[in-house]
Amino acid sequence: MTLLRYLLLTVCTASFLACSPDEETTPKVETKEPTPYKFSIPSTFPQNLQIPADNPTTEEGVELGRFLFYEKKLSGNNTMSCGSCHQQDKAFTDGRALAVGIQGKPHRRSAMSLANLLWINQLNWDGSATSLEQQARIPIENEVELHQSLSGAVQKLQATAMYPPMFKKAFGSDVITEDNLLKALAQFQRTLISGNSRYDRYLLKQEALTPDEVEGMKLFLTHPEPGEGLRGANCGDCHGGTLLSMQTFHNNGLDAVLKDNGMGDITGNSRHNGLFRAPSLRNIALTAPYMHDGRFKTLEEVLNHYNDHMQYDSPNISPLIVEATNEVGGKTLMITEEEKRKVIAFLHTLTDTTFTKDKRFSDPFK
Repeated sequence: MTLLRYLLLTVCTASFLACSPDEETTPKVETKEPTPYKFSIPSTFPQNLQIPADNPTTEEGVELGRFLFYEKKLSGNNTMSCGSCHQQDKAFTDGRALAVGIQGKPHRRSAMSLANLLWINQLNWDGSATSLEQQARIPIENEVELHQSLSGAVQKLQATAMYPPMFKKAFGSDVITEDNLLKALAQFQRTLISGNSRYDRYLLKQEALTPDEVEGMKLFLTHPEPGEGLRGANCGDCHGGTLLSMQTFHNNGLDAVLKDNGMGDITGNSRHNGLFRAPSLRNIALTAPYMHDGRFKTLEEVLNHYNDHMQYDSPNISPLIVEATNEVGGKTLMITEEEKRKVIAFLHTLTDTTFTKDKRFSDPFK
């Protein structure tokens, strides 16, 4: 063999081996990391954000959660979504006394407003969930509400063309899991921040309230001390702070004989019977009817309850309410009609229309 033929054979053999399918490698496609979500927290709000370490909030996760929040495939018969009972224009309530599920059956309680959940660690009227991830499962699987197994919901979403790529962007895999479905819903709900009412702008010295609204605010925040001539409507004891809720649970004297044990059914502690979460009063003018069972149609009825119709022999009634009176030796709250009017005027300053019209929170299917 000549030297030239040897060299040519060597080059061809090397080329063949280099191009052999066994030696080919597929270029690695790097998965893009989700983009961290930047919260815009009002300066008057608490700055401690309660976000689980295993579910950081991302732009992709929030967008996925928004679609899922309004996705009717999460219900057993594909007719309802989370957004059916939590409507944005009503501050994420539904205007009903009792929530209604996919079969037209009423729930025993009303749909709560969803706002500023970032700071709440005991959710639902009875405190039955301690995280938004945990809470999201409850209405999906509840037989009166969406009545859909979470595994069934995952199967429906996996079969779509739209959702696997969205899950891949948010969580790095197009295989949809129950945990990631709940995490996405929780991420979206953490972004539902309401902090731009007239009251908020008043706190920031950006807007003035009327004299009646200011008087109503003072009454709202004041626990009455009749011996000192200090009049108050006693609302702030349960609905204080800039979040307008102390995140506490109370029996507020609705019934002498309890129709719903509330927190007591969760803890099994009889001392918790009749206790319900004191919700935030932000956007309260938009969230009628009121109480856990929607028994009061108006804010006037609510104040009339505290003023004149308390059931003081109700089990475990809150001492913060029992002792509140504006008259020495009084047995009820005893605020005047004029004081009621001023308190209600203040409550209307808590409406945040930027929250109820924010496109980021709206139904993406419309």
